[in-house]
Amino acid sequence: MSGQTWTPAPKRGAIPLHPMPFGTILGRAFAALRHNPKVLFGFAVVVQFAVGLVTAGVLLLVGWFIAARIASVPVSSPDYGVIVAGSIALGGAAAILMALATVAFTAVVQGLVAADVSYAALSRKASLRMLWGRVRPAFWRLFAYSLLQSLAVLIWVAIIFSIVFSILSAGGFRSAEAIAIAVGVGLLAVLGSIPLFIWLTVKLLVVPSVLVLEGATLRTALVRSWRLIRGRFWPAFGITALIGLIMGLAVQVVAFPASILSTVLTGLLAPTGASEPTEYVGVIAVNVLPQVLVLAVQAISIVVQGTGATLIYLDSRMRYEALDQALIRHVDLSAQGTPDDQLGDPYVVDPARAVSSAPPPAQTAYGSPTGFPAYPAQQPYPGQQPYPAQPYPAPQQPYAGHPYPAQQPYPAQPYPAPQSYPAQPYPGQAPSAPPAPAPPATERSAPRVIPPTSTSPWAPPGGDA
Repeated sequence: MSGQTWTPAPKRGAIPLHPMPFGTILGRAFAALRHNPKVLFGFAVVVQFAVGLVTAGVLLLVGWFIAARIASVPVSSPDYGVIVAGSIALGGAAAILMALATVAFTAVVQGLVAADVSYAALSRKASLRMLWGRVRPAFWRLFAYSLLQSLAVLIWVAIIFSIVFSILSAGGFRSAEAIAIAVGVGLLAVLGSIPLFIWLTVKLLVVPSVLVLEGATLRTALVRSWRLIRGRFWPAFGITALIGLIMGLAVQVVAFPASILSTVLTGLLAPTGASEPTEYVGVIAVNVLPQVLVLAVQAISIVVQGTGATLIYLDSRMRYEALDQALIRHVDLSAQGTPDDQLGDPYVVDPARAVSSAPPPAQTAYGSPTGFPAYPAQQPYPGQQPYPAQPYPAPQQPYAGHPYPAQQPYPAQPYPAPQSYPAQPYPGQAPSAPPAPAPPATERSAPRVIPPTSTSPWAPPGGDA
């Protein structure tokens, strides 16, 4: 009996382990919610609702405190300007703090989505603890990247505002020509910023996936994302744009009826304004509950967009770095019972395969320049000795003997005469009598000719002769 044992084929995962076309990535981005909905959807909804609730509460509390503080000081007081400036600074600090909390939430969700998709490609369903263990080492880098994105947008808006303000101040705030020039320059700057924003967003689309799955630094992640998207810009842009359009439409479909319903119910509960505690509670409920639905759809949107970005990352690495072969090998070894500490991390970048600064080869439907997958040699399994290469034998010298004689034609052989076999009776059947012999053949006699009795012509009876 051999030492090899039969193992069943690995279960097919939620992510195909081969380069994926446009439609597959788009469909899997939405289907990934069904793979681990309790972790992804539940965590995203709960955390976003908590962040939104805390943000609203803090801003309302700070606003109420600022209004009460300013109202308590008379306008004629010498400290009025200082108090107003301090109150505005307090409000701005609270807004910045809540914006940072939103950035941190977005970073965590992006990291969790990337980690969950990486486990789904290995046919595994991870718990929240496992996902957070994967995201925790890269959390601050994710937070720094999200913060860098927000600061870049704010700086660009500040630059445009400064240009417009400089034009207005140079030409006069009441000059029609200066106002027209400022509006035109500002409009052109905003319209020109849209392609730049889209281009940078797509080129840096897979930075969160690189940070989480490869454990790279922020600078390395920016370079890796730039190289992985090179040659795949338009598919990445199309997938991102379609997902954003679909989820944006879904948010509006939920938000518009929710706002109308809140307005109608508020008018029905307190047509002349809330004056009792029960009316206050009802008005707050009919305005908060629809917003919960909007937050749920927004959480789904963040998860789907993060899933699409991670799938683009996996597809690019499969095409450029043969990541699918590493994932297939990992799944096969895991199905055979190999411990996790011996499997290693399949997402670690191999320097020999990593995409370089050189332009990648032209892609085809199969992900290679020739139209067929070109993967590196399969690595041996743990404990398996590689088969030593055997030298080929030296080529034989050509035969130096005499040539073959001319081939003689093969003589034709006559076929034997067919033999007749007597009929055999069936079992249990009486033998039939032999057939009677045929009579001997005799000579046929000539027909007898009867001579006529007279030479007269024939006449009917009773007629004249």
